[in-house]
Formats: sequence, structure tokens, C-alpha cells
Amino acid sequence: MTERPPVRRITDAVTMRALAHPVRLSILEVLGLSGPLTATEVGERIGESPTTCSFHLRQLAKYGFVEEAGGGKGRARPWRMTGVATDISAGDPEAEIASNALTSLVLARHLEWHRRWVETRSSYPERWRRAANESSYVAYLTVDELEQLNERISDLFLGLGTERLTDPSKRPAGSVPVDTVVLSFPLAVPDPERDPEAGP
Repeated sequence: MTERPPVRRITDAVTMRALAHPVRLSILEVLGLSGPLTATEVGERIGESPTTCSFHLRQLAKYGFVEEAGGGKGRARPWRMTGVATDISAGDPEAEIASNALTSLVLARHLEWHRRWVETRSSYPERWRRAANESSYVAYLTVDELEQLNERISDLFLGLGTERLTDPSKRPAGSVPVDTVVLSFPLAVPDPERDPEAGP
């Protein structure tokens, strides 16, 4: 079985709010795709000034999302992500509000990427257009089955190698970043009389 990468579990509202910023999410995205970069290099990729990127990199470092990769000085210092797996779990009502805001922001970014794909896919090779997919499935599941389903999906992606995210030399020739968004949620509140296992 594929070894799971360390998962950082975030339960506090302060950390969630620190992450829920469009520039900071853009920085994490570009570091995840490109590997270590300086504030100037990040700025060139996301359309922000080196000063702005430097500030947000320091804030991300303060909350443990990035770290210096070594070498360089000032804005010429490269930065890297500290991990590739994060679990956002609300620990209290305040964190629940922050979690909902962060989740909505992240999902909106994925939907924007999909919109761009729809608008530009005619420029992609035909095989890539056929390989891409938009699907929706509904199935009647128990809470155990839903947990198992999500675990199997995670294992599938882990089998492709999370080291490809952090080490560009591990990426196969011809590979490109592919965004896969999995949303799995109940469409009805479980009846506790019929499913006592589905409690909080």
C-alpha cells in the first residue's frame, strides 16, 4: 500500500483565516507546481510585485505553510512548501465559519480553472481533450462506505506519487499538472433511528 504523506490537520480559525487569502493561495499553488521559487519568481508567475509576495511568503511561513529552501538573500531567497496534504477540520463554531470561508474560496479557484479549461480546450491536443472528464455520480452509501470511498480515491492519487509535486525531476516526460476536484457529500440528513452510527 502506498505510504501516505504527513497530513497537517488545521482546526483553529486563526490559521484558516491566514490561509484564506487569494494571493497566499496563489503562492501555494505556484510553489506546488514549480517547486522552490524566490519572491520575485513567484510574483512573475502570479502577477504580483516581489514586495507583496515577500510579505505573504513571510505570513505563510509564520503559520507553517512554507519555509526557506536555502540559499540566496533577501528577496532572492527561494521558498518551498512544507507539505502537500492539509486537512481542514473545524474545532469550534468560530473555526466552522473560517473553514466554510476557506473551502468556498478554494472551490471558487478550482471552478475558475475549469472555466479557463472550457474556454481554451480547443487549443489542446485531441487526446488530452478526450482524456479530460466532467462526471457526476449519485449513490446510496452508508457513512462507512463514504469514508472508504474517499480513502480509495486518496490512495489512487498517492499511488501516482506525491513526490512529483515536490520534485520536478520525478515527473514523467509529457506530464502536465491535472486538477481533479472530488466533492462527496450527503444530499439528505441521515435518520439517526435507522443509522445510529452516523452521529457526530
